Amino acid sequence: MLFLGSFYNFLSALYATRINHFALIKLTLLALDKTIFYFLIFAVIRLIWLLCVRRRRSIPSEASVWLLAFYIILVLMFTTFRESYFPWQLNFYFNRPLSDINFVFLKETWKMVYAQSKVDFIYNCFGNILCFLPLGILTPIVFSKKQSFIKVIGAGILFSIMIETLQFLLETGVSDIDDVFFNTCGMVIGYLIYLLGEKTYQIIIV
Repeated sequence: MLFLGSFYNFLSALYATRINHFALIKLTLLALDKTIFYFLIFAVIRLIWLLCVRRRRSIPSEASVWLLAFYIILVLMFTTFRESYFPWQLNFYFNRPLSDINFVFLKETWKMVYAQSKVDFIYNCFGNILCFLPLGILTPIVFSKKQSFIKVIGAGILFSIMIETLQFLLETGVSDIDDVFFNTCGMVIGYLIYLLGEKTYQIIIV
């Protein structure tokens, strides 16, 4: 880790043997560390672009662009690019059989429901929903406040399918149709929160 290595070592020394799912904490910190690195690259590119164009966004609108970029990078690092830090470290497995993908809706989720431990179910279900909820809020703000429900949800579905495809090719996760479903649910909830916030704002200013 380039930025959070010392903090991780501190937590590892205290809690590595005390917390059953400490590997998840390690994964989270590693994803955040990589996100900081690539977000700094985005920041430089974005600032150069802003200096070169005449058209400017408002400060809140520009802030939403930066927030969306940070969140997309974080999601990708947490779900897909888990094993590598730099692009040249990626290993693609194009010969994997499609049978490794779960195309049966809710098959694996039901197994988690009846498992002795519910941690995997909570992580898989609610984790995927929460993962895409902010994207449902930020997408219509960044690209256009007139974005329709169908366009926003369609973008979320495509992004989720891209993640599952990369997980399959990189062997960095289990590709599952359930993940696409729960991610889409998160997008829907996020978009509804956006609509509610927009209507509330309009009522206040009127």
